[in-house]
Amino acid sequence: MTERVDLAIIGGGIVGLATALRLTESRPDLRVAVLEKESELATHQSGHNSGVVHAGLYYAPGSLKARLCRQGKAELEAFAETHRLPIGYPGKLVVALSEDELPRLADIKIRATANGVEGLEEIGPERIRELEPEAAGIRALWSPRTGIIDYRAVALAYAADLRSRGVAIHTARRVTGIEQRFDRVVLSTPAGELQAGYVIACAGLQADRVAAMTGESGRDVPRIVPFRGDYYTLTAEARSLVSRLLYPVPDPRFPFLGVHFTPRHDGQVWAGPNAVLAFAREGYRRTDLNLRDLAGTLTYRGFQRLALRYWRMGAAEMWRDLSKRAYVHEMQRYLPAIRADQVRFGPSGVRAQALAYDGAMVDDFSLGGNGRLLHVRNAPSPAATSSLAIGRMLADTAIERFALT
Repeated sequence: MTERVDLAIIGGGIVGLATALRLTESRPDLRVAVLEKESELATHQSGHNSGVVHAGLYYAPGSLKARLCRQGKAELEAFAETHRLPIGYPGKLVVALSEDELPRLADIKIRATANGVEGLEEIGPERIRELEPEAAGIRALWSPRTGIIDYRAVALAYAADLRSRGVAIHTARRVTGIEQRFDRVVLSTPAGELQAGYVIACAGLQADRVAAMTGESGRDVPRIVPFRGDYYTLTAEARSLVSRLLYPVPDPRFPFLGVHFTPRHDGQVWAGPNAVLAFAREGYRRTDLNLRDLAGTLTYRGFQRLALRYWRMGAAEMWRDLSKRAYVHEMQRYLPAIRADQVRFGPSGVRAQALAYDGAMVDDFSLGGNGRLLHVRNAPSPAATSSLAIGRMLADTAIERFALT
């Protein structure tokens, strides 16, 4: 028997679940289903991140990132309080090591101030050492309300709320085909068809492939290029060396922040990540290889242009990925006391980076779609922090576009 719902959401990560949550808040009478291809929810980007609750330091004022991060952080904090999810506030130090980094630090301060970052301070060496005695740096920005949380626990709490509202959450339900008809959308899955009045796709690492099932492809549509980030973890004896989030001044040309230190919700301290091309979209080990994924990346003109433009930086990232000594040397620039025997190879994550045909990285949140479909093309960090605000935006867009009255 064919299943029928008013609206289906493809993707059981934190953004898809948050969208379902906000949609059912606004339209509790809608029959909604969430389809997730894995056997569990939030197993990819939502479950492979550092757990930082971002305060909005870096984002261009007026961008979706800036607005949704601020809104989403407040909504996430309220959700965590009502659902008794632990959230900590170690705070973040963005540290300049040399005079040539000071102009970039000043630019971040301008952005952070425009974005209303709470409690922001610009501090000198004495205050840096007061907050983080082992840290290097000549100047820093201090963000005391940058926090940490377990985002997979958050996503599962979203799912629990959805189930209590009667939302059907189907795991191990991969969408293999999408057919848009005049009055419905037919989703093909190995477990049979599901017919929905409308569809919102929050497919993360598979976003472009899901969009392509609806005919949304070509030069004007960005493609997902996966970047793996590897972390090291500090041994128990070394964890006392750093108690705050300790970050470098980022290079504005890239959406990656560079190697940094993150005290975690479980007591661990992670150092990283780097950013290297992943040879599989869902490959979390250096040895993971998916020939289809890799071929798709290497033959994409957008990636070729990016690689030609930034091959030196890419080579440096690859070397740090292969050499623990080089990785530790990068850590020691910010935390000189750390030793190689105090770090262990840790977890990895894969970032879904949308890349345009001209080689430009899509930095902001991006939506697409046509007819009865709405696609999330790009949802980079701080998507987890912003998830409830992104979900509200998607829900409002769907209600207006699909006339869900």
